[in-house]
Amino acid sequence: MTQPIKWLQDEIADRMLQKLDIVKLDVKDILIVPDFPGKHLNTFAKRYPRARLISLVDESVSGFAMWRAKAVTHWRSLFGASTSSLADYTSSGKFDLSDNSVDLIFSDLLLHDLADPKEFLHECWRVLREGGLIAFSYLGPDTGKELRSISLSELKLKNLLSPWDMHDMGDALLAERFSDPVMDMEYLTLDYENSALLLGDINALKLIHSTPIETLELSSLPQKLTLEVVYGHAWVIGKHLAKAKDSVAYIDLNQIGRKTRPDSA
Repeated sequence: MTQPIKWLQDEIADRMLQKLDIVKLDVKDILIVPDFPGKHLNTFAKRYPRARLISLVDESVSGFAMWRAKAVTHWRSLFGASTSSLADYTSSGKFDLSDNSVDLIFSDLLLHDLADPKEFLHECWRVLREGGLIAFSYLGPDTGKELRSISLSELKLKNLLSPWDMHDMGDALLAERFSDPVMDMEYLTLDYENSALLLGDINALKLIHSTPIETLELSSLPQKLTLEVVYGHAWVIGKHLAKAKDSVAYIDLNQIGRKTRPDSA
């Protein structure tokens, strides 16, 4: 997500938090990926006043802007917070965190920009503690469907890197051993006063290859844009129990108890 459409990131974060209103979770450490100076920080401050915030900051956000936002809304986290760049994760595919180190992962409009969301889910499973929760949102495959219905040779469309619907994501969560996944989806329709605004947003959403505005016949563009927004959350339960791979169950030796017979010597 780039700067012209940050309002959308903020709006979806607010909707995600509303969906989590009924979730009871003892939170000490929260990983926000990507993080940005939005109003969600104030909600975290009220709901989890003693939690430590771990940020993977969006590339378009300056370190000072992120620090200032946290100082205003969630100052307690400044004493134990850590911040790194989202680019560090996307280049390595790894969080700079130890196993079992966070209770909540909050990911707003990221997964559709990842080449393989399964790797992201695998990393989330690694760093979440037993009983932890992942909550996320991303753009689904119907996003920008109006653009596919027009014929404009100068407009070079791009597919989302991961055009997964909510069923694909639900299956992937179960495959990565998350429990009780809950998936939801809604359509948002954006109406535009002029085509230049639309072009700016579809560039920000990475739905087209960068196109000089002077080469386009703007009157041919639609006046609205549909966004398919997919929401989900899932739990980490039974993390240390037996796991299956290739139809074979692997059991940690520490899980095997020894039962002694009463009449044994």
